[in-house]
This record gives sequence, C-alpha cells and structure tokens, in this order.
Amino acid sequence: MSRICEFTKKASLVGNRVSHANNKTKVRLQANLQDKSIFVPSLGRSIRLRVSTAALRTISKIGVEAYAAKVGLKLG
Repeated sequence: MSRICEFTKKASLVGNRVSHANNKTKVRLQANLQDKSIFVPSLGRSIRLRVSTAALRTISKIGVEAYAAKVGLKLG
C-alpha cells in the first residue's frame, strides 16, 4: 500500500537535513497519513481510507460525500 492520500494525493517529499556544519544529508519527508474507517451514509456502511490529517479535517467539516464529489472520487 503506497503512502499517498486518497483525497489530496499528498505523498512523500525529498529534502535535506542540514547540520550546523552545513553538511547535507538526503531525507525522505513522509506525509501524515492515517488509516481510518469512515461511515458513508449513502452506502449505509463504513469504508476504509488512507487519508492525510488535512483531509480528515475537511471531511469532519463538510462530510465525506461532499469532499469526495469535490475532488472527483467515487466512494464504494
């Protein structure tokens, strides 16, 4: 299972960790993804999603169905 948010398409980034001596070491910065079971009223059941915490905040504000329609994701 890849580390990509199903709603926002957030994925890992590549950057540098810079020491005090200005030595640069490559580092992979992972997105803050959570495996969640979210209830969808139109389906009458819960679905398992891997979503970022930013997407979870939006889901709690506008609902999972409205957010899925906004980003063009088909639930179920």
